[in-house]
Amino acid sequence: MSANLHSNCIFCKIVAGQIPSRKVFEDEEVLVFHDIAPWAPVHVLIIPKQHVTTMYDTTAEHGALLGRMLAMAPRLMEQLGVTNGFRALVNTGPDGMQEVQHVHMHVMGGPRPWAKG
Repeated sequence: MSANLHSNCIFCKIVAGQIPSRKVFEDEEVLVFHDIAPWAPVHVLIIPKQHVTTMYDTTAEHGALLGRMLAMAPRLMEQLGVTNGFRALVNTGPDGMQEVQHVHMHVMGGPRPWAKG
């Protein structure tokens, strides 16, 4: 596993191809895939390929990548058929309900009511 991936991180294992995912988009910097436990009819995760544990670990150097992740959300939702609005969410740390210790953005959309959100 490359130096910027952590061997005990489930998202790093997905990036490395060790765990399958339903990919929506992939390039050199990011991977987008469907959440395995969706909270909405369309629920994808946008993750940086580089391991960054939480938003607390981001620096100014991550600004362009984080902005790109957010700017991708509307195009992805449109491609997935969501045209009436969506929600973008980044959980950070234990009190922020972050379950996987790798920065990721949930992008959720589709007809309401959603089961959990």
